[in-house]
Amino acid sequence: MTKITDLDALVAFRRDLHRHPELGFEEHRTSAAIAERLRALGLEVTTGIASTGIVATLRAKDDDKGRSVGLRADIDALAMPEASGKPWASETAGRMHACGHDGHTTMLLGAAQILAADPPPSGTVHFIFQPAEEGRGGARRMVEEGLFTRFPCDHVFGLHNMPGMACDAMAVVPGPQLASSDSWRVTFRGIGSHGAKPHQGRDALTASAQFVAALQTIPGRVVDPLQPAIVSACAMSAGDMNALNVIPAQVEIGGTARAFSPDVRDQLETEIGRLANGIASAMAVEVDYQFIRRIPPVINNATATAIALEAARSVSAHVDTAFAPSTAGDDFAIFGQQVPGAYVWLGNGPAVAGALHHNPGYDFNDDAIPTGIAFWVEVARRALARD
Repeated sequence: MTKITDLDALVAFRRDLHRHPELGFEEHRTSAAIAERLRALGLEVTTGIASTGIVATLRAKDDDKGRSVGLRADIDALAMPEASGKPWASETAGRMHACGHDGHTTMLLGAAQILAADPPPSGTVHFIFQPAEEGRGGARRMVEEGLFTRFPCDHVFGLHNMPGMACDAMAVVPGPQLASSDSWRVTFRGIGSHGAKPHQGRDALTASAQFVAALQTIPGRVVDPLQPAIVSACAMSAGDMNALNVIPAQVEIGGTARAFSPDVRDQLETEIGRLANGIASAMAVEVDYQFIRRIPPVINNATATAIALEAARSVSAHVDTAFAPSTAGDDFAIFGQQVPGAYVWLGNGPAVAGALHHNPGYDFNDDAIPTGIAFWVEVARRALARD
């Protein structure tokens, strides 16, 4: 495995990022700290992509093959309080690194340091530090601002920590890895009335109740039962708890839809709308429907996955090739739509006291840093050396 000479300094850097979490497109301190370290390595550093995004470029002296590879780390935090109790816990109220992006950033910086000191014989490595992964559209903005036009890549790779796996373990699997993550909103509009005289109105609340109950007929009844799909109602707004004799005229409902294939994603959009309109028609109320496409599914490219698997097996004796996909989402999917890509998992150790991703007690496990750095170094070298 790649020897890391300044692990203590990298751990200190990671914990400093953890103390100072910043939300998507607001990662100004984080971005400045990353850029400073990259410039100190002598890399070409481009800042300001999608506001706070950074790309650092390492070019080999002799580049007869013209190959290039992108390595991506996300840098943003989440809008939630921290309860880890660690000495390096967040110092910003209502903000924390609850998904390990501080660790992802640190590992890619460590790999940049090793590759800058001992560059691949040929080719170009682009170290991509992406802002705003947590639902704010950072990957899309980077692409829209010319990421892969300005920094062409033959392949792009992403890595995410996974609690519950040993810190020296990895998972590399072809095909779907993460689900699409889309939002939907339905508003039923009726005629409000006295609760004792419902016949004098048009009951939007009863229509909404039927809609929510019927949502679960879409997965497994309309969508092929062999195709994973999730439709969840997650918010509802109607009426007033201080006016319990008033049937409201309007009910708003919102939720999420998840799928592992573009076809099922399209089907969910169609069927949620069909159900809402059908119930509205049956109940003689009006309905507004909106489906908001946010993140497509992450689907690993076969060639990129083969490269990642070779790299993982060279740095870890514990590589899972049958790891189940996650119904969470990651906008690395936007990169994968532009360039053949692979997204891999790195163990984060035991999920202590249930501290999984997006949990107030979560913290990235620094013991995972050496394996993560070694993987990044190997995947870059192997991608550039491939015939």
